[in-house]
Amino acid sequence: MESEKFYDKAYDWVLSSGPRVLLGLIILLVGFWLIRVTLNWFKAHMRRKEVDASLKPFFLSLVGIALRVLLVLVVMQIVGIQMTIFAAVIGAVGVAAGLALSGTLQNFASGVLILLLKPFVVGDNIITQNMEGTVTTIEIFYTIVTTFDNRSVIVPNGKLLNEVIINLSREGNRRLDLELKFSYGIEYETIKRNLENAIDDSVNLLHKAERRVGVSALDDDGYKVMVNVWLHAHGYHDARLALQEKIMSYMKKSGVLLPGMEPAKE
Repeated sequence: MESEKFYDKAYDWVLSSGPRVLLGLIILLVGFWLIRVTLNWFKAHMRRKEVDASLKPFFLSLVGIALRVLLVLVVMQIVGIQMTIFAAVIGAVGVAAGLALSGTLQNFASGVLILLLKPFVVGDNIITQNMEGTVTTIEIFYTIVTTFDNRSVIVPNGKLLNEVIINLSREGNRRLDLELKFSYGIEYETIKRNLENAIDDSVNLLHKAERRVGVSALDDDGYKVMVNVWLHAHGYHDARLALQEKIMSYMKKSGVLLPGMEPAKE
């Protein structure tokens, strides 16, 4: 009798739930195949769009997990499994994880936005967090900036995205501004001629670009001369030092003394 009751219940379950289970299995198999096809298409699409290599694995994993979770939920609904408990557990875990990883998630989201929006790329010279250096690595959670005195500074991406970033090399060229002060006893034409010669003799400058040399201020004890020249963004500091050396050399040759310079002894 007991065995007959068991077989009767099993028979009733097969008749009532069997078609739904079979349909769920078919949808599950077809769904996994469609997800694989979708991921292959998505990978090819990202390759055509030249998405950053650091983001490709993340996007593939995110899309794959989302599609698989959605597929499992659909199959559970078709089979007739109640999802109330699952929803409550997932919600509680999500809230706990969000509270525990709030800072990490902020850095993660900021890293994704930096790689997508590209406010700077590897090789750019930037000023951020009161420092100047070259971007050497952009990761999902942090960015490494190497300063000009060869220090590696690891900056969380959340800090970078929420602070002002000055990209010094994005435009390709930079303008160098020098301001020099002379006494009124020195003729301006002599100063200008020496500055023009120093600029012409500097190999690190962009000589086809517009340059300016002019009086920028008139003070009680002398006047100031401003020099504006253009150069490549990379190598800016080397070009500035070289130009200042040329200016000192030409001024000294013509007998013009910069402030603090001692006259040559006979």
